[in-house]
Amino acid sequence: MERLLNFIYEYRAFFTFLLLELSCAWLVIENNQYQSTKYFNSSNRLAANILGFSQGVREYFSLRTINEELSYENAALRTQLEKKNQQIQGITDSARLNQFEYVSAKVMSNSTNLYKNFITINKGAADGITPGMAAISDAGAVGKVKSVSEHYAVLISLLNVDEQVSCVIKRTNQFGSVRWDGLNMRYSNLLFIPRHAEPMVGDSVVTSGYNAVFPEGVLVGIIRAVNLKEETPFWDIRIELSQDFGRLAFVEIVKSRLKSEKDSLERITIGDPK
Repeated sequence: MERLLNFIYEYRAFFTFLLLELSCAWLVIENNQYQSTKYFNSSNRLAANILGFSQGVREYFSLRTINEELSYENAALRTQLEKKNQQIQGITDSARLNQFEYVSAKVMSNSTNLYKNFITINKGAADGITPGMAAISDAGAVGKVKSVSEHYAVLISLLNVDEQVSCVIKRTNQFGSVRWDGLNMRYSNLLFIPRHAEPMVGDSVVTSGYNAVFPEGVLVGIIRAVNLKEETPFWDIRIELSQDFGRLAFVEIVKSRLKSEKDSLERITIGDPK
């Protein structure tokens, strides 16, 4: 305390000068309309900037919570939309109307630079997730559940050379399979489109729904290049994936209530695949 008092006493002239300057400035502002207006406009502008900055900081740190809430809301809306589409098609069977349920999950890790890439999410067996379920996002197809623990699951990404997805060209309804070649995370190949088909650049490629894992019509990508060699029975088709896996933050796991019934019937009728 003594040091503080000594400091004030030593610089008493400066502090007196500063106090007088502030008093003069205040008197000028109080007794002159122009200076008063400029002062209050400037102070209000400064206060607004400070408040805007602090609000921006608060909004930035709340983005994670907002994104999670939006992801859960999207999953609920997607479930309702799927049911509505079934009703529009004239389907009245309650089992088919409630065939798909969507569970929102946050991406915990996501590789994109390997030949076999995987995605880890923060939902597992406790949330009803089981191997074989499909994963989609707002942009389109993402992959399939490979393994689960109590609170986590690992997905096989579409950026995996071992993963194939049954798809159709939306314009022509010609079906084939999408499989990644391990080269570029933004592009994949559409396989087994026969010579007589007429694929075009710009065509949408969507899930076929044949395997009861993915709902029918989920966007997978857009055709960017087509080529047909004389000696080959199929087109060479390059598609741009709808989902940019480098920016994947949330996914929705698709629970298909009819998949086990379909798989069981096929096993009984056809037998286990060799």
